[in-house]
Amino acid sequence: MKKDQVQIGQTYNAKITDKVVPVRIDAEHKSGGWHGTNMTTNRKVHIKSAQKLRNKIAPGKATETEKPAKRQPVKKKLSAAERKTMLAKHKADQENVRQRDERKASPKGTTTSEEAMPSSAGKKRTKKKTTDASAKNKKLSLVAAAAQVLAKKNEPMTTKEMVDKVTAAGLWTPGAGKTPHATLYSAILRDMKSKTPRFQKVDRGHFTLAKGA
Repeated sequence: MKKDQVQIGQTYNAKITDKVVPVRIDAEHKSGGWHGTNMTTNRKVHIKSAQKLRNKIAPGKATETEKPAKRQPVKKKLSAAERKTMLAKHKADQENVRQRDERKASPKGTTTSEEAMPSSAGKKRTKKKTTDASAKNKKLSLVAAAAQVLAKKNEPMTTKEMVDKVTAAGLWTPGAGKTPHATLYSAILRDMKSKTPRFQKVDRGHFTLAKGA
């Protein structure tokens, strides 16, 4: 920039040391150049020559040292599959919390669902001779007790009816869970997916023993 282009009161980009900063020209310096104010630090500076000055800064215009404002990231719109995955994860988290609370409330530290599962699941079954008395006193799982009730009833029943029957007959004792019929419903559905299902669904919410069970 040339000397005759410099105007008192205007702000220019100026190279101070090794940085380009906005400087306002305040007055001429007695030893040459101009008195100025570094607008970044608000300190007085001596601009010795017009060569130190770059372009004039228009009012309201960003300087070279000013960084543009960061753009806020645009929220990505979730697809139907992503929403479904998030919903499934949320439900799974809620179920984990429910089971944790149920275990804390249970004297045995187990959920109703765990109590309903056969105690010998996943293990090799061994044949063992038992007396009629010991077999009678052996505690049944909710699923086994339900199968026993269905065998005697010989007609379709809902899981709530099964729970009422096994409880009344003393075949099974409710745990800390408040919805054993829902737990039994889930256990029966899992059983129906096994290789040798004991149950079959005959109507909405009604089950019987599978053929050959």
